[in-house]
Amino acid sequence: MKNKYFISIVVPVFNEEENLEYLYDKLKDSLSKNEIDNYEIIFVDDGSDDGSWSIIKNLAEKDERVKGIRFSRNFGQTLAIYAGFQEAKGDVIITMDADLQNDPDDIKNLIEEMEKGYDVVSGWRRDRKDPFFTKVLPSRIANFIISIVTGVKLKDYGCTLKAYKSELVKNLRLYGEMHRFLPALCAFEGAKIKEIPVKHNKRFKGRSKYGLKRVFKVVLDLFTVKFLGSYLLKPIYFFGGIGFIFSLIGVIFVLWTLYDKLVLKVWVHRNPKIWIGFMFFPMGIQFILMGLLMEILIRSYFESQKKKPYSIKEKV
Repeated sequence: MKNKYFISIVVPVFNEEENLEYLYDKLKDSLSKNEIDNYEIIFVDDGSDDGSWSIIKNLAEKDERVKGIRFSRNFGQTLAIYAGFQEAKGDVIITMDADLQNDPDDIKNLIEEMEKGYDVVSGWRRDRKDPFFTKVLPSRIANFIISIVTGVKLKDYGCTLKAYKSELVKNLRLYGEMHRFLPALCAFEGAKIKEIPVKHNKRFKGRSKYGLKRVFKVVLDLFTVKFLGSYLLKPIYFFGGIGFIFSLIGVIFVLWTLYDKLVLKVWVHRNPKIWIGFMFFPMGIQFILMGLLMEILIRSYFESQKKKPYSIKEKV
């Protein structure tokens, strides 16, 4: 393991002044113990209003393998991780939390799995040290839903401790709370993914920055991820499918109205079914037209940026 990969460890930080120095010491000891000496540690300060940035600067001054990035304000964990990806020079990028709930000793296990040919190795907090009803249970429900919607079956999407091949994630564009969907986004690019159990510790110091309000953001981002994964290159299938169903409902109600008029002798102006038909049919046409517009926009998006609608893994 010693020199096969250059490792970049990306740590998003928000008000973690009590944990940073201890995390750095544990990281350094763990990497040294496991003979991983080719690495860098990138702390991304996501607009902390405590002393986190001063500590990061001090660590960078005394250790040339430590880098610090400071945001002008709090932009969120997703963009902190994204900024770390762009700064990373490693062949493999490890992401982990700054609160010491992720164990640095598990980095060795992630790398060992990468050496078996995987592109993404995701941590699974099997024995999670968090309150059950406010964190563990909502997380399990979310993992179940995300696995079904994306088709990428993982037990713990929310675990930050993950390893990625650098060439995979550097080309991704992240927004919102989409960092938790990174394995799924990588899978859409053809990545080979493995999930392994990792340790999970109680928070060392400070308080958690996560709350139930993030659930709503995650649900909305899940719609985005599903669309990007399944319909980005063929939006007409999504919008056209909805449009076809709405138009069909409209036609059925119009025909039903005709049946009532011709067979049951119900006057049209007394039959509410005609209004349902007139409402659904134009809506269906609008969705189909929206799909056509999306097809034009997607082609303009790829052609204007000279982007390719595919990714090549290897050439010989």
